[in-house]
Amino acid sequence: MRLTRSLPVILAATAATALLLTGCVDNSTPAESTGSTTATVTKDDAAAKLLPEKVASSGKLIIGTDPTYAPNEFKNEAGEPIGWGIELAAAVAAKLGLTPEYQVAKFDNIIPSVTGGKADIGESSFTDTVEREKQVDFVNYYTAGILWASAKGKDVDPENACGLTVAVQATTTEDTAEIPAKSDACVAAGKPAINKVQYDTQDAATNAVALGQADAMSADSPVTLYAISQTDGKLQAAGESFDEAPYGIVVGKDSGLTEAIQAAVQSLMDDGSYGEILDKWGVADGGITEATINAAANG
Repeated sequence: MRLTRSLPVILAATAATALLLTGCVDNSTPAESTGSTTATVTKDDAAAKLLPEKVASSGKLIIGTDPTYAPNEFKNEAGEPIGWGIELAAAVAAKLGLTPEYQVAKFDNIIPSVTGGKADIGESSFTDTVEREKQVDFVNYYTAGILWASAKGKDVDPENACGLTVAVQATTTEDTAEIPAKSDACVAAGKPAINKVQYDTQDAATNAVALGQADAMSADSPVTLYAISQTDGKLQAAGESFDEAPYGIVVGKDSGLTEAIQAAVQSLMDDGSYGEILDKWGVADGGITEATINAAANG
């Protein structure tokens, strides 16, 4: 990912006090107070005509998401999904003339929900991979990298982390691919393996580092920078971001929705509302100009 600047955070007074006292991060406090897009979005009739009749007649777009990955997807104090990924999904629905309906689920349950027809799409910072493309299609909308963070003053090198304890959110690419590969390389070189510790939410992974329970955390670049900004100087970036990869909206292969979602995302990019959403949340450096399908296999 090409994100290089810190992300803005507005904390409620009580949450800020809790941070100062405990060193813990609480992503239930929003950086922005709205769960719907503030960009001006108008329906794209051409995109809407691509919708399968079942979805068009329902009047809604059911969106599976795991809102535990701020600032992309998280919850406000009322428990409603917010974040720039959530706003983008709402804008896609608006382009198609549909009302967004969020189906909150654990991350690893979202793809099965889409393939099983319980959700129309999945929007939860999914990295588009060749393996995942065997199950679903991806409409690509962003490029993100991986970025590590460590405790302030503790230097950690992601390329020399043998023997360290690294916190990750369970089932993310960092959990399933990046850390296992690095750990295997350590063992092959006769060095201690990386002690990977999985957490159900990104908040918990971040807290493990802030509280000294882990040497470092690994997450997508915008997520790591956001976490650093919320811990009152207790965390720092460990190195630079690496391994850029596309984010994609998950769509069922047999749903008939892939082209409609692609057209809606492209329309958002073309009319500037996509850029407005990214600018609002400070993540424009990972923005792209063309909505593609299955970039992992076709890129």
